[in-house]
Amino acid sequence: MNGTIIRLTARGMLGGRRAWLLGALALLLVGIAVLTRLLVSVSDAQAATLLQSVSLATFLPLFGLIVGTGVIAPEIDDGSVIHILSKPLSRHTIVQSKLAVAVGATIGFAVIPTMLAAAILGMGASIVLAFGAGALAAGAVYGVIFMLLAIITRHAVIIGLVYALIWESLVGSFVPGARNLSVQQWALSVTESIAPSGLFTADVGAALAVVLIIAVFAAATWYAGNRLRVLTVAGED
Repeated sequence: MNGTIIRLTARGMLGGRRAWLLGALALLLVGIAVLTRLLVSVSDAQAATLLQSVSLATFLPLFGLIVGTGVIAPEIDDGSVIHILSKPLSRHTIVQSKLAVAVGATIGFAVIPTMLAAAILGMGASIVLAFGAGALAAGAVYGVIFMLLAIITRHAVIIGLVYALIWESLVGSFVPGARNLSVQQWALSVTESIAPSGLFTADVGAALAVVLIIAVFAAATWYAGNRLRVLTVAGED
């Protein structure tokens, strides 16, 4: 990874409207937990179901979309990415540096608020840790997928929204065979493997989920680096 690219990407990502949007979503997530705790008496199972629906199923795809596209799409749109690509740096180093910012933003704006929300809802330490692990797994995979989309197409945000709303929320949740290809289900499996038994029901085995998470993360990172080479040629032409 390259420290200069990390600093420039972080400054661009967190210095504009994206930071405000991420902060607003994080506050909304925590606010839902606070209101639920104040107004309703819920069991651990009910609180876990609520947080699963709000965080893993709804907020994490949005966080991933914002940070994944945000680390590179603006530079592609305004053409400044060509300046970065003209430097004597490996394209994979550039991708890894930008991905580090995306994962860091996910931890700050999604993983920590999810864990805080779980704690506010009165869940035990093991459940809080389980939600943190699940949120990190989902956020990292969503981030690299949407970053790859931003490199491949200028319509990454639209495609990402369709993916999050249709595939993850509808198809991946209700069609049994499609659940094996749902990032949400992989994250739920990670959460279930850490939390006390009986709180969650994952349709993907923990071992398979971990393999898929690692495989997709690694493959998407590698392919994003390769696609940057094509982007360089297009820009120079």
